[in-house]
Amino acid sequence: MSGPEGRGPELPDGVFRTDAETVDAHRLDRSGWVPEGRPFGVALAESVADVRAVLRYAHATGTPVVTRGAGTGLSGGAGATDGSIVLDVSRMNRITEISAVDQLAVVEPGVITADLDRAAGAYGLRYAPDPASVAISTIGGNIATNAGGLRCAKYGVTRDSVLALDVVLADGELISTGHRTVKDVTGYDLTGLFTGSEGTLGVVVGATVKLRPVPAATATVAAYFDDVASAAAAVNAISAAGLQPSVAELLDAATLAAVEEVTGPDPRRAGRAAGAFLLIQADGSAAEAEARQIHAVLAAHHAQVFTAGDDAEAARLLDVRRRALPALERRGRALIEDIAVPRSRLAEAVEEIQRIAKTHAVPVFTMAHAADGNLHPIIVVERATGTDSGTDSDSGGGAQGAPDGDLGANVWAAADAIFTMALGLGGTLTGEHGIGVLKRKWLADDLGERNLDLQRRLRAVFDPTGILNPGKAV
Repeated sequence: MSGPEGRGPELPDGVFRTDAETVDAHRLDRSGWVPEGRPFGVALAESVADVRAVLRYAHATGTPVVTRGAGTGLSGGAGATDGSIVLDVSRMNRITEISAVDQLAVVEPGVITADLDRAAGAYGLRYAPDPASVAISTIGGNIATNAGGLRCAKYGVTRDSVLALDVVLADGELISTGHRTVKDVTGYDLTGLFTGSEGTLGVVVGATVKLRPVPAATATVAAYFDDVASAAAAVNAISAAGLQPSVAELLDAATLAAVEEVTGPDPRRAGRAAGAFLLIQADGSAAEAEARQIHAVLAAHHAQVFTAGDDAEAARLLDVRRRALPALERRGRALIEDIAVPRSRLAEAVEEIQRIAKTHAVPVFTMAHAADGNLHPIIVVERATGTDSGTDSDSGGGAQGAPDGDLGANVWAAADAIFTMALGLGGTLTGEHGIGVLKRKWLADDLGERNLDLQRRLRAVFDPTGILNPGKAV
């Protein structure tokens, strides 16, 4: 094997590969962004020692390193840039400890999120973060992007469940942050800093994460509204009533229609059109009583409301939300955006997204984690029909962001308008997917120049030679 200095990192046989098949399988993440050039090789790390060897080599030779788990990222953060080493940690997939007493698990970064949740279930516990990619995403990737998910309404995002980390720094040094304790305020919060850093500060090789008791009961309520504004108002009314559901998911009419093309409409709607779909779950010992209160709040906002009678019906209703993205991907290439606004401005944001879609003549489908104001406006582009508009990578992705060819100036103009709108409402560019490469253009608008400069200087402290995921995040 040969690399930038005529050799590759010193690793066991079969761990470092440069063959085209392996390289091609590790070039892209789920965002669809296509980097220029090709990576130098792929390190299929199986141990902390492998990771340290790769980073020592990269540090000495100035070789870029792009860390990768399952490749489910949606912002281009795991796209492999030219001449880089892809550090694949998916083989580091062991759950080394589950403690029922301390309610925690110690895991390697390649553990699949759903596998951890199932393993914890044997102890009467669960891992609360529940991203839509739970069946395929890894804990390490979730930590890298500070992933959220359906249960974030009550249990927060990944950072809220990470107690401690083992991290290999850019020069190959191994450090540990945090503790196994519930409370820890010693020094700066390096654990929180690494969580959400998108592979730019170090490589997570181990994590101690918080587990929670499996709820005594879960109750599921679904509601159909005439319009999104009514659904958003109902969500705010639930919060105002002092209720805290674990799940509060909103689909606009276009997204619901796409799902129903696959599943068929809910027969209980009796032919009534729906302008929005809202799924609410309550959990805990008082789940049923809380669900009855939620039902009453929704009904007061002129919704058709249904309560799941058993677990099978609850699963079917939850499946409406989980099928949304696959249903949209059937229609074409889905650009999955991720903004957050104050909860009080959720309806305003959705209505503005609909206006932007009409203005720029692009189809936009919106789903939201409604209880925390995190929206996913998804632009769907028919495959192989992009226009030749001459956009470039500085326009938010451009030709380099599109495996199907140039997406067209109107698509990126719509994306720009959506991000600008979110910031104008007091929101942010991303609630859970990260910046990657696709949102860097708008970073200064969100953070401010001084804040952005401080973050870049902080990054340089951890990675002075700039080898960790260059060109990504800040």
